[in-house]
Amino acid sequence: MEYAFLAPAIPAGAFVAILLFGKWLPGRGAYLSIGAITASLVIFFIALADMNANGPEVFSIDWFEVAGSQFTWGVSVSPISLTMVGIVSFVSLMIQVYSLKYMEGDGRFGWYFAVHSLFAAAMLALVLADNLLFLYVAWEGVGLGSYLLIGFWWERKSAAEAAKKAFITTRIGDVGLLIGIILLFRETGTFEMSGIFEAVEAGEVGQTVLNWSAFLIFLGAAGKSAQVPFHVWLPDAMEGPTPVSALIHAATMVAAGVFLIAVLFPIYEATPFVLDIIAGVGATTALGAAMVAIVMTDMKRILAYSTVSHLGFMMLALGAGEPGVAMLHLLAHAFAKAVLFLGAGSVNHGTQQTDVRMMGGLLRKMPITAVTFIIAAVSLAGVPPLGGFFSKDEILRAVSEGRLNETYLVIALIAVVASAIYTARIIYKVFFGETAKESRKAHESPLAMTGPMVLLAIFGAVTGAIAFEWGDFGGYIGWITQEPSAHGIEFTIWLTVVSAVLAIGSMIVVARMLKSSQGQIDALRTRLPWAQRTLEQKFYFDELYQWAIDRLVLVLAGLVGWFDRRVINDEGVDGPAKATGWWGSELRFLQSGLFYNYAAVMAVGAVVAGVIWWAQ
Repeated sequence: MEYAFLAPAIPAGAFVAILLFGKWLPGRGAYLSIGAITASLVIFFIALADMNANGPEVFSIDWFEVAGSQFTWGVSVSPISLTMVGIVSFVSLMIQVYSLKYMEGDGRFGWYFAVHSLFAAAMLALVLADNLLFLYVAWEGVGLGSYLLIGFWWERKSAAEAAKKAFITTRIGDVGLLIGIILLFRETGTFEMSGIFEAVEAGEVGQTVLNWSAFLIFLGAAGKSAQVPFHVWLPDAMEGPTPVSALIHAATMVAAGVFLIAVLFPIYEATPFVLDIIAGVGATTALGAAMVAIVMTDMKRILAYSTVSHLGFMMLALGAGEPGVAMLHLLAHAFAKAVLFLGAGSVNHGTQQTDVRMMGGLLRKMPITAVTFIIAAVSLAGVPPLGGFFSKDEILRAVSEGRLNETYLVIALIAVVASAIYTARIIYKVFFGETAKESRKAHESPLAMTGPMVLLAIFGAVTGAIAFEWGDFGGYIGWITQEPSAHGIEFTIWLTVVSAVLAIGSMIVVARMLKSSQGQIDALRTRLPWAQRTLEQKFYFDELYQWAIDRLVLVLAGLVGWFDRRVINDEGVDGPAKATGWWGSELRFLQSGLFYNYAAVMAVGAVVAGVIWWAQ
């Protein structure tokens, strides 16, 4: 376990090596990047075996000392951190192998793999960090990596704008995260998570400060994990290469926020009010994003809103007080969503289309892509016995039997239906029905692309198995929470049946309507044009933000700019300088150096003095 730090260190070294020597390396550095992330995966297995044998450990070294406070730089090897190391390294490896063919011929091929290594290194450092200061440094590294990858094709204005949008939107949440970390340090005198947890448990942190700290840290998590109202950046992030979307949506950036709340859950257990906020935001995000996904027509945009919705489910589980359940769904979602985005890339590679209305019938032309995509999609829709069914069922059970009221369960079940609707729609539109003329030349992708999809689909399908108790293994939820009273997956029969029937029934109904009753769908749109328009405009979040920027931010910035130029610069800074110059130019005549000038002044002064004396 003491060598777990090599998991992020090796990809970071690969980034530097590719940056400096990439043009001389085989594959312009691509194979070095793949080798580095493979090494991280090997380290994961070794550290996992060691941790299961000896228990979680923290390894740290002194970093620097300020005013008597010692700052460390170390790694925390625990079930939750190793779960993330495994997800990030395995999914990143599959995506990089896939990218060998997908990005073949790109002019910045080597730079693409260099940034991949940087992104993976930052995410691995984030999940292993043993203190909040180190975590924040890695957190910002993840933001940088996402900016570079989303804007990889920066010559396209849409890609450059999407990169800036992601960077700025998440930066708003990051400010909250930084303030929350500073508040905790001020109260506890340490950045180390274990020290903060001990202080919170001992009641050494005031409840008001604790509430504010927990809420501000949640803002950072909401930004990275695209929760309402920070969700607007994630659908636009698809402007980067499709494998980048798979990486961001599955294993790295969006997972960081859920991980942050889960790893800091001892703080949130002491702040039930903030947990209520997290549950409310999660439920709103899960339902709202799923409804928007129903009307989207771009394949990657549908999947993007699906990601936002499932992240909402994870936040809902956290709000219900079940971090283990949230992490189980994160695991199932990571594998499935990686398959879905890689499948979208494969479809685009084979058809040169992204609009689902220009596809159809691809099951016959792209069977491997179709089968893996369908497995992953129905898994996330909650169809048994695939992995997503078990994790989503656990979320519903946690909401039903936990600390939340029935309203959250109703919202979650409606979101399950919406999830099934958009899942059935994308599957039918892309892989069934008549082949659109735009996609008649479609062909299956090469093995380098389909192979990773098959492996990821298999892992995603069987993820549910780890939720059960097997011999000495007490189930994933108990293992990750390390609670003696924890147990394997449990079923609430009526809820399991209801969720499965809603998911499967909704998919069947939608598929039948798309096949034979398109007129009913068109009639529904005609009767509810406002609903169609609202969903197509994504609840007008982008328009609202643009209005706020144009009418409030830019106007305020203009006033601040005018005050800075006219008052601060012209009067506050330039004014004294100009006044000094004017007085200097006037007073310089007193020192002309000419004798007759001095004599004249003396004569005038004598006359004035005489007049004053006479007047008195």
